[in-house]
Amino acid sequence: MINIGCHLSSSGGFLAMGKHAVELGADTFAFFTRNPRGGSAKEIDPEDAKALVTFMKENNFGRLVAHAPYTMNVCAEKESVRKFSWEMLSDDLDRMQYVPGNYYNFHPGSHVGQGTDAAIPMIADAINSALRPEHDTTVLLETMAGKGSEVGKTFEEIARIIDLVELKDKIGVCFDTCHTWDGGYDNVSDIDGVLKEFDSVIGLDRLYAVHLNDSKNDRDSHKDRHEVIGGGFLGEEAIRRIVTHPLLQGKPFILETPNEDPGYKKEIELIRSWF
Repeated sequence: MINIGCHLSSSGGFLAMGKHAVELGADTFAFFTRNPRGGSAKEIDPEDAKALVTFMKENNFGRLVAHAPYTMNVCAEKESVRKFSWEMLSDDLDRMQYVPGNYYNFHPGSHVGQGTDAAIPMIADAINSALRPEHDTTVLLETMAGKGSEVGKTFEEIARIIDLVELKDKIGVCFDTCHTWDGGYDNVSDIDGVLKEFDSVIGLDRLYAVHLNDSKNDRDSHKDRHEVIGGGFLGEEAIRRIVTHPLLQGKPFILETPNEDPGYKKEIELIRSWF
């Protein structure tokens, strides 16, 4: 079995997100650690965070998959942007201590003309600077579609970052089904081969979470346009094979499809019907 959920707004606080998830039939969820299009973060109420941790235990939740803001680019060309991003990463990992034992997912970044070889050490350095032994959070690098100068469009690029991370027990990968498809991996006809390649390059022991999305674009488009389950180029049958794949059981699956609550509730019900 898997844990399934979607992105939820954090505007009402931690416990409100947990209750919202249950209303949708979910037993995990994702949330942005701060304004996804900016850098501001609201103050955390420790009692509210503690209430969510208790609620999750009572309702048999899987691990949460927190998401960094889109504006964070730890390998940015501009030093000011890079410095601000490093500070956000460090602050976010400290804030995640209020809900310990979960995942923190982020886009590796865009090299903006510097080249992948220059960017990869920057990304690893940012993680090494922010991640400490006392942190109870596992940092996840998200597989990317390769739009523009994105780093992380291949398993090899992800592996190179991981190789440079010092705290190996606190680093992993979030496998995005749309991104990998748009990046060139055949999730439709050969998900067995894709996971075999992932295992040989990175190791399946590093695959901790899945972003479950269909794609508006065909394979190898490098576009990164999510679609509702069954409404895109992957299709419902391929998504079903991914969700029920023996190698992916026990992991949190997060829907990032273009939906409102009724759509997420319907997709969660559909996915649960496959088991």
